[in-house]
Amino acid sequence: MKFTDGWLDGVRHIHSPNFNERPAHAVVDLLVIHNISLPPEQFNNSNIELFFQNKLPWDAHPYFSTIQGLEVSSHFLVKRCGEIIQFVSCDKRAWHAGASSFCGQENCNDFSIGIELEGADEIEYEVIQYQKLAELTLILSNKYFKLNWSRIVGHCDIAPGRKTDPGISFDWNIYKKQMIKWLS
Repeated sequence: MKFTDGWLDGVRHIHSPNFNERPAHAVVDLLVIHNISLPPEQFNNSNIELFFQNKLPWDAHPYFSTIQGLEVSSHFLVKRCGEIIQFVSCDKRAWHAGASSFCGQENCNDFSIGIELEGADEIEYEVIQYQKLAELTLILSNKYFKLNWSRIVGHCDIAPGRKTDPGISFDWNIYKKQMIKWLS
């Protein structure tokens, strides 16, 4: 797969308005893994896609009123079925990390790619999600040469105390094994 203006060919594109320019001379060298489900722990709907486009029907579920007005996005989403959706060009700054820091560098959105997994902290992820996440990681690491295993983190690692995702159910060993499979 190749990129065209920061958009990965071969995946579905849904353009989010929630992005801006990266700072001048920013080098993409961090991958942040998240989870999201809307409503919490409910899957296989289009609510995440609507949320990232600021089109979520706020009155459709009581939880939605608690996030009304938030403008967030991620570069990619890996659905439970393995579908990959891209919302923001990798050349742009998606709004996924919030207040964050990695190795003393603040504002991780400036220099990171965000990947959301449709999931929840305490619910196991699907095998196909690990497979697609590994494939996507390797594609990204071929484009962004400074991405390596030490620069792949969970949201919890860059915003400790504030965020817990991808959660205790995310198995880093399965993820690593899937990456090794893609390399062989």
